[in-house]
Amino acid sequence: MAEQAAHVAVRLLRRGFDFVSQYKGAGGGMTRQDWLNRCIFLETIAGVPGIVAGMIRHLRSLRNMERDRGWIHTHMEEAENERMHLLIFMAMKDPGLLLRFLVKGGQGVFFTLFFASYVASPTTCHRFVGYMEEEAIHTYTTMIQDIEGGSVMSWKDEPAPVIARDYYHLANDATVVDMIKCIRADETHHRDVNHTLADLDWHNDANPFLPWPKDK
Repeated sequence: MAEQAAHVAVRLLRRGFDFVSQYKGAGGGMTRQDWLNRCIFLETIAGVPGIVAGMIRHLRSLRNMERDRGWIHTHMEEAENERMHLLIFMAMKDPGLLLRFLVKGGQGVFFTLFFASYVASPTTCHRFVGYMEEEAIHTYTTMIQDIEGGSVMSWKDEPAPVIARDYYHLANDATVVDMIKCIRADETHHRDVNHTLADLDWHNDANPFLPWPKDK
């Protein structure tokens, strides 16, 4: 029941976000600015679950004076990775006042709801994030299709921003397409992690995922 509720919630959020961002799917006429606006907003929301989960588990560990079984670092790494995605896209566009206003409102609402939900049911929240990452993967796959299909011609050969090349250790001639594929791979990892954590006993099970290398 909880898993179904998480799936339905993600689908409803996706439809609402598609409407607001005027998302049209592959070949739907999304421009460079449309894609950047969508990605910037998406990443400001995607960075919330990890920091909320990490904070709650951190405080729980302190409060109960017990070990966390390795979950905190994974949550914090996820939040930091999503924040890096945002910084990468901001290297390509300086958000306007309207987008910044929407981000502030969206973050406030989502943080509050996710915080309350995680306190009530961490398992359901991890399943929710797993499904949310599946939608992110779909979005980035569609973006790649638009670029490679010629709908966003300016990105086909455009060099990836320096921050992206440094973060992903890409070659100097790496393109925006190469960068998007790296970001999509990150989202795939987050999907697998959260679905795995949703299958575990959050009280007693150890986190099976090791910390990322420091230079990542």
